[in-house]
Amino acid sequence: MSENDVNTVALAFSGGLDTTVCVPLLEEEYGYDEVIGVTVDVGQPDTEFAEARETADALGLEHFVVDAREEFAELCLRSVRANADYQGYPLGTALARPVIASAILDVAHEEGCDAVAHGCTGKGNDQLRFEAVWRDSDLNVIAPVRELGLTREYEIEYAAERNLPVEGGNEGAWSIDTNLWSRSIEGDDLEDPSYVPPEEIYEWTDPPSGTDSELVEIGFEDGYAVSVDGEQLDAVELIEQLNALAGSHGIGRTDMMEDRMLGLKVRENYEHPAATVLLAAHEALEGLVLTQEERSTKTSIDQQWSEKAYQGLLSAPLVDALSGFIDATQQRVTGTVTVKLDGGHARPVARESEYAVYSESAASFNTETVDGIEQADATGVAKYHGYQDRLARAATEETDVPEAIMDGGTDV
Repeated sequence: MSENDVNTVALAFSGGLDTTVCVPLLEEEYGYDEVIGVTVDVGQPDTEFAEARETADALGLEHFVVDAREEFAELCLRSVRANADYQGYPLGTALARPVIASAILDVAHEEGCDAVAHGCTGKGNDQLRFEAVWRDSDLNVIAPVRELGLTREYEIEYAAERNLPVEGGNEGAWSIDTNLWSRSIEGDDLEDPSYVPPEEIYEWTDPPSGTDSELVEIGFEDGYAVSVDGEQLDAVELIEQLNALAGSHGIGRTDMMEDRMLGLKVRENYEHPAATVLLAAHEALEGLVLTQEERSTKTSIDQQWSEKAYQGLLSAPLVDALSGFIDATQQRVTGTVTVKLDGGHARPVARESEYAVYSESAASFNTETVDGIEQADATGVAKYHGYQDRLARAATEETDVPEAIMDGGTDV
């Protein structure tokens, strides 16, 4: 119990249909005396905060807003060091949810709450990401929409019957989630994989035209992006500036079939201009400064890091171990990369670093030797190259191999 013997629950609150409906449900169905709403700023549009405030006021709900933009932006830039993506798109919502969950938990503890709650359904990923953080606390975890089996139609009717402050449950044709790093659009006609999305679903990116191009230089220190065209920027400013710049060239659109953690396959559309540029630039710089073995090994490490990030489990012990390898490699990922922006593409066209594992003279066709190694010295290597393969083919040709019986058996 909280100090004043009032059962209080902290609700992840957006002011949309799901979380608005959760307020009376938590009071009437779960018996909580008080519900407080917590909205966490990870770079959403101002209109979303206005909606949350207005809805909270209409409900008489005590409402907290937590600014977590800097923390989230730093995590996004950390994810670049791991070249983090999931099935081909940069992680956005997946990175934001644990940050949001942690901020809500902090408010819940400060306000003496007995529980935390969210409005997620039982079909998506976010329920798992929120609860991975919350279930590490001593507070009860409540998910009314999931636990009561609510549908969108039921919520709309419930809101209308209770005269709740939502516009008939109509939040627009699309379900949209926005943060600093990405903007996701799903639902309605987009649930049909054969449906061609209209241009209206996009806000961050202009239609890719390919009629103009622009060069941008990204500076990195220890794998972290720190500057744009030589100007040092903090994490939030850097991401916002690149979102605007790359978005104007139509860069950062993804339309995909995504496999969720629960096994459902869903159609998702994303916008992620800054992430697209930074990931391309970072990978190009790694190609210059890391050895072949480091690059090969890091591909596997990055994939595992990305999987845990997608699951909302970056606090897992495995991630600490993975991050140790990533940190070691990133000590040399310092330098600049020039990226060409045009026609929806971000293409690295130049890179420079004092840690380059590269010799221009050694690679040049105009030099005869490589640090004293003559071209003719490669003859012995060429003779041995593929030697076992040649032996294997010869052995196969010299041996009578019985043909398999069509039913899968063998002659006896």
